[in-house]
Amino acid sequence: MIDLDFLKSLIRALDASGLDSIELERGGTRIRLAKTPEAAAAVGSSTNQVAAPALAEAPAGDPPSPIDASAAPEPTPTASDLIEIKSPMVGTFYRAPAPDALPYTDVGARVSPGDTLCIIEAMKLMNEMESEVSGVIQEICVENADPVEFGQVLFRLSPP
Repeated sequence: MIDLDFLKSLIRALDASGLDSIELERGGTRIRLAKTPEAAAAVGSSTNQVAAPALAEAPAGDPPSPIDASAAPEPTPTASDLIEIKSPMVGTFYRAPAPDALPYTDVGARVSPGDTLCIIEAMKLMNEMESEVSGVIQEICVENADPVEFGQVLFRLSPP
């Protein structure tokens, strides 16, 4: 059991530091504290880095230029629009049924419920992981043969 005073001291230490998150394991319990959610931090930091210099370069007296809708790039799904597929167990992630075989799926592939996405090896058992949703794979978050944790994001899909 975690001591409430210890937890409060961790929160104060995080607030007072320049760190964004703290993670530790103590007595079989893992604690992760973060100032910003993981997805928002990744999206927010890249957006701020691009937007801030653009605003600084624009002269104050000039009106904004009109935007040509036909020239605008196709919108890409944001992190909040994506469906995350997480690992149901601790194990080793494999993209293909054998080292020399083609992967089950790749970025840009359309998947449906029941399609095999990967294999997670746990205790010498090969567990095929099937998709429970339809969508298009936007990101594969784990490298082949990497260890994965329970609840770790493996794939991000955009809705169909």
